[in-house]
Amino acid sequence: MSEHRYPDADRAAVYRVIAERRDMRHFAGGEVDRATLQRLLAAAHRAPSVGLMQPWRFCRITDPGLRAAIGDLVRDETELTAEALGDRGAEFSRLKVEGIAECAELLVVALTEDRERHVFGRRTMPHMDLASASCAIQNLWLAARTEGLGMGWVSLFDPERLGMLLGFPPGAEPIAVLCLGPVDEFYARPMLEETGWTTAQPLEELLAENGWPGGGAPTATPSA
Repeated sequence: MSEHRYPDADRAAVYRVIAERRDMRHFAGGEVDRATLQRLLAAAHRAPSVGLMQPWRFCRITDPGLRAAIGDLVRDETELTAEALGDRGAEFSRLKVEGIAECAELLVVALTEDRERHVFGRRTMPHMDLASASCAIQNLWLAARTEGLGMGWVSLFDPERLGMLLGFPPGAEPIAVLCLGPVDEFYARPMLEETGWTTAQPLEELLAENGWPGGGAPTATPSA
């Protein structure tokens, strides 16, 4: 047992918030006080990033007109996604996929325009900037759950149109619209499971040792 291990109650709290985090779509209005919002953003900013590049940028949307315009972008993409889903399009259209109009706070997360200068960790894996920003979003998500606040990650939008709407510089790439705020209740299970859209796969089906899950023996990599 590690000497650095947290006390039992602290560890239980960490595992509990991970298990009870939900991608929320239903919000109860209200507000998030400034001190709480600052704590949440600070938690996001403490996320790990490859090469300490910190490629994330957070844009808080307080203008009602901008919020409405972002909602329009999301609705446009929702319709296009329904068309692309073919036979499941009608079923998808009945899902609630965002809470932009009802949430207390709306945040847009983007990758910074100068991230290409970061070579450390990105030479063969350039997408590590996205992975790093995703860690920041997850930090915010978990911190929000501990505060009793819901958060939903909306990805149904055209990044170029959203970037133009918010005046982002060339090269900056929006990756998330985050709905944040009080909720009447948290979903008992992920909403897409509750609605019958899909079912999460068990860990056992996604875990392997020394090779790809369900695959054959790994092939040795030839030396240079």
